[in-house]
Amino acid sequence: MTSHIQHLFIINRAGSLIYSWEARSEPPEVEKTYEWPIDVHLEEVDQKAVVVFGEKDGIKLRYYVKSVNGEAVLGTRLQRGNQQVNVLEFLQEEDNYPVTVKFTAPTVSTNEKIILSSMFHSLFTIAVQLSPCQKSSGVEVLETTQFKLFCLQSRTGVKFVVITSAASNIAADSLLSKTYELYTDFALKNPFYSIDMPIRAQKFDEAIKSLLERAEKSNGAVTF
Repeated sequence: MTSHIQHLFIINRAGSLIYSWEARSEPPEVEKTYEWPIDVHLEEVDQKAVVVFGEKDGIKLRYYVKSVNGEAVLGTRLQRGNQQVNVLEFLQEEDNYPVTVKFTAPTVSTNEKIILSSMFHSLFTIAVQLSPCQKSSGVEVLETTQFKLFCLQSRTGVKFVVITSAASNIAADSLLSKTYELYTDFALKNPFYSIDMPIRAQKFDEAIKSLLERAEKSNGAVTF
């Protein structure tokens, strides 16, 4: 079963990530056979051969090359017999075609989550300042063709962010409110927890997991 809820972040008042949850699933893969020339533009990004232009046939931006003709690609290195070659250079040579390339979706590293949280915090602040409304609540919903983002900011400035698939109809307002309640119960009421510090509590992890599982099973009609 594909998870519609992909990520949950809790961001403190200063814009630092203090808690994150990610749906555990195998990243999607797409395999395609190409004639010369390949119709996606690849570049080396973070030591991988990454799609940067030419999104089509289920192959999306930031997908990277996992294998070529059934041979695994490690970083940008393709094993051919007893030697390794640069996969980007290999795919530029007409004599190597036709080729079958397998692409896989990227995963989000811990460092990327920290950077994204800080960027969203800045975007949220800018939205509040630019809003023509007094006492703007900032970014509450952000919809794209790839995902939906929902945000609830507490009165103390802590942000609760849920990212879902674009097709999701999860009752985000209820989900975020319940997440805030769990944060209050398991973090703020914990005498050993320091405000704005990372949340490391097994019972909180279990409560969040249970909450998200119920939200998924309800198919968007969840009530709390």
